Amino acid sequence: MPTAPQLPILDLHDALTPGAPRSAEVARQFRAAAQDSGFFYVRRHGVPEALIAQQFTLAEQLLTLPPAVREALSIRHSPSSRGFEALGAQTLDANAHPDLKESFYCGLAYPEEHPYVRAGYQTYGHNQWPAQLPDAPTQCEAYMQAMLALSRRLMQLMALSLDLPENYFDAADGSPMVTLRLVRYPPHPPGADEHTFGAGAHTDWGALTLLAQDHHGGLEVCTPSGDWVDATPLPGTLVVNLGDMIPRWTNGCYHSNPHRVRNRHSGGAARYSIPFFYEPDYLAPITPVPGTVAPGTPPLFEPCTAGEHLRQMYLKTYAPQAKTWAPTAPSP
Repeated sequence: MPTAPQLPILDLHDALTPGAPRSAEVARQFRAAAQDSGFFYVRRHGVPEALIAQQFTLAEQLLTLPPAVREALSIRHSPSSRGFEALGAQTLDANAHPDLKESFYCGLAYPEEHPYVRAGYQTYGHNQWPAQLPDAPTQCEAYMQAMLALSRRLMQLMALSLDLPENYFDAADGSPMVTLRLVRYPPHPPGADEHTFGAGAHTDWGALTLLAQDHHGGLEVCTPSGDWVDATPLPGTLVVNLGDMIPRWTNGCYHSNPHRVRNRHSGGAARYSIPFFYEPDYLAPITPVPGTVAPGTPPLFEPCTAGEHLRQMYLKTYAPQAKTWAPTAPSP
């Protein structure tokens, strides 16, 4: 498989805190990547490698539990869409076969009395945990908190990249929507046709995705020219990509590009990856940031809340399960 990185690498050393010396330099690099494919690596990102390694161990433990255990905790039984998702349950590319992957979903442990939990907003519901792995809730919460801290910092760097105050997006982060997904891809089938993927071509729906991938690789990114390039695993890095919320927030200035997965380089082994999806508060308004709409011209997108945006994206893939989505306004 290819070894040379084909996506930009942002080194976050001396840029991990507000006002850090290299913040402006990294923000310029962020802008260049965001105006191109919307994909880049981050290194020296502050998330302990031991924590990431533990998460991969947990991913393998979860996704090799007996089928009866996974079925009992299926995402189909969860109004908040958390738990196990079976092989072939999702089709990210409508022109391809069902995706060859299986997953486990969880999210932040918001308390029952939180108003968004009481309202039944999807990403604020309760997790499902297998009794066979009692440490899983604590371990996943620690991982999510580490990734959440990094996501918040990346949002600050994005603000700087747009010539906005460093804390511009902080106001949208009151009770963020967070989804952690642990994914297992079986080997790519020998002789598979061109419509067979571990994950079909798609863009992510939300704000930021922070991906930890194992050493096998398989993630492919579509560049603005239409070429597909490998997001080769690089030790000590995470892959970051912008979701569809960011073009909406920047009036098309920043991009979210398609990507897909084919587990073709593992020598017959399963591939594991751990995407962390960061979205702002459910009720955060998503309107073009200052400086992105030319005077006298309308914005490219209708204003909405973060929750409304995700609901629109969700319905495109999971229309039959649309009833699991909560209203887009708070209950009285």
